[in-house]
Amino acid sequence: MTEATATTNDELADFDTLTGRYQRELMAHCYRMSGSVHEAEDLVQETFLRAWKASANFQGRSSVRTWLYKIATNVCLTNLEGRPRRPLPTGLGTADSIAGDALEQDADIPWLEPIPDAAVEVAERDTIRLAFVAALQHLPARQRAVLILRDVLRWSAAETATALDTTTAAVNSALQRAHAQLDDRGLTPDTVEQDLDESQRRMLNAYLEAFWAKDIDRIVQLLQYDATWDMPPFLNHYRGADNIGRLIATQCPGGVHDMPMLSTVANGQPAFGLYMRQPDGHFEPFHMQVLDVAGTKVRHVTAFFGVEHFRRFGLPDRLPADWQPDTAPAVDQAPTG
Repeated sequence: MTEATATTNDELADFDTLTGRYQRELMAHCYRMSGSVHEAEDLVQETFLRAWKASANFQGRSSVRTWLYKIATNVCLTNLEGRPRRPLPTGLGTADSIAGDALEQDADIPWLEPIPDAAVEVAERDTIRLAFVAALQHLPARQRAVLILRDVLRWSAAETATALDTTTAAVNSALQRAHAQLDDRGLTPDTVEQDLDESQRRMLNAYLEAFWAKDIDRIVQLLQYDATWDMPPFLNHYRGADNIGRLIATQCPGGVHDMPMLSTVANGQPAFGLYMRQPDGHFEPFHMQVLDVAGTKVRHVTAFFGVEHFRRFGLPDRLPADWQPDTAPAVDQAPTG
């Protein structure tokens, strides 16, 4: 037995250590593949279960990490067979909505979900951001797997072919088709700034304050002129700062001091849990906003409805009636896990 094989087999012997070491990066991998946090959690557990059952046959021809990614990728591909993709409303190909249009809800669509930064470990934050994961959902599952293994994990075509039990020619062809499909749809991962600078933190604190005051003019000023807004499970999506301002002014039920927001981080992006005042005065979860920031403007907001998002991000189920903005942490103190 070689030294490398002995090391990896010793590593496999302690599965608690193994799961602790690779849990978060495999979670990121399964989330990219599935677009769902709860599905990714199940897929990671299935990966470790299969690895444990197969550990006696592990030959040490690759690293444990590579071996686990191979198992995880194939677990994901099996899980995705026959399942619909997870889109965002902006990716459905429907026309932009105008503020005042009737809201159309579709709870049957398996929508893309946001993921807490604390749940994943990624070397490049742009590979977990909503725009990139949403773009991946437009690809067939095997093309998705090839693109992730080649472009995100930087595996060679030969390594990818081995993992997917195919040929390097098939891998190269699939990668070319995946790139072409994303290019044709104008879907690019873009890049995100690794850390918020002081001016961006001030802008996001102003954004929080503007919602608390329901200052529509201020909200509009903080949005990029061609900003976009969507809010699953509603099918509607909106373009243009003024249009979004009218949406908030006329179709958001809260008034002045009715909409506190708590800061968090989702998909490597700033996020806010927005609460709504109830008749007896206290506040309950309304939606979670994940923001795409460009400079000192907000260029896209996805507002996810559902209390499950607040629980997943560790945000409270309610806020007291006497809640005030000065009792909440500022954006630069947002929890990151």
